[in-house]
Amino acid sequence: MVTGIGAGALLAALAGPEGSAQAGAGGGDVVFELREYHANEGKLDALLARFRDHTIAIFKRHGMESIAYWTPTDDPLKGKTLFYILKHPSREAATANWAAFHDDPEWKSVSVASEVNGKLVDKVESTFLKLTDFSPKL
Repeated sequence: MVTGIGAGALLAALAGPEGSAQAGAGGGDVVFELREYHANEGKLDALLARFRDHTIAIFKRHGMESIAYWTPTDDPLKGKTLFYILKHPSREAATANWAAFHDDPEWKSVSVASEVNGKLVDKVESTFLKLTDFSPKL
């Protein structure tokens, strides 16, 4: 659950009208994916490093457009949680993008290497969202 962020308002502010269904490749329906990672105790810095140093580039290679990444400033999520939003050309593309990402040899290697001292993430939540027709542009 996203508390205090207002996921719809957040996406609307970030994406603007260019993320509308009409902008999708081949007339597809652009979707945004809000993801929330709950890091294991003491593992958020390692998770952030993995994203910074590897994951974002692998996402890009597989058609997953990074919109933004956040860490909460207030307890109880401070120091334990990563929020981010990806943009996909369609829900079907998102499914294919994630399959390709998980099969990527570099990702497999990075994932194993980053967890030699323990699993980084306890739980991942994912919500797919579409922009409204009244979403403001940044």
